[in-house]
Amino acid sequence: MASENSFDIVSKVDLQEVDNAIQQALKEIGQRWDFKGSTAEIKREEHAIQMHASDDYKLRAMIEVLSQRLAGRKVPLKALAFKDPVPAFGGSVRQEIGLQAGIAQDNAKEIVRILKVSRLKIQVAIQGDQVRVRGKSRDDLQSAMRVLRDSALDFDMQFTNYR
Repeated sequence: MASENSFDIVSKVDLQEVDNAIQQALKEIGQRWDFKGSTAEIKREEHAIQMHASDDYKLRAMIEVLSQRLAGRKVPLKALAFKDPVPAFGGSVRQEIGLQAGIAQDNAKEIVRILKVSRLKIQVAIQGDQVRVRGKSRDDLQSAMRVLRDSALDFDMQFTNYR
């Protein structure tokens, strides 16, 4: 009897690494001369990062510093969903950055479509916020991983439970 091989496609962000990147960014922002005496706050709430700055220039500089720190800690920037900045009291600006948690249904359907078009001998199933790929040949599963890595998807994904 031939064994069935599989792997899962998930999208998770290591929240501890995000917290560490935020702390590093706050430390750097606190030492910069262009932020002296101004408002600059970064907080993480569940699966979102809240940023508050005294003006738009400082908000963009904070985003740049945070992006560098996240990339340095191997947090993929594709996992961030930037929302539009909104004005706050006193001429300051707020922005929320969403952290990707799980694969959205439309993104999962896109993964299934890409794998179906590839004509590999695999079965693809959407299971909640992850996608399971099964096949008899490990070579087909590795080819499926390669196809997904080479595709231009605009969200982050990891491959887990490869067996």
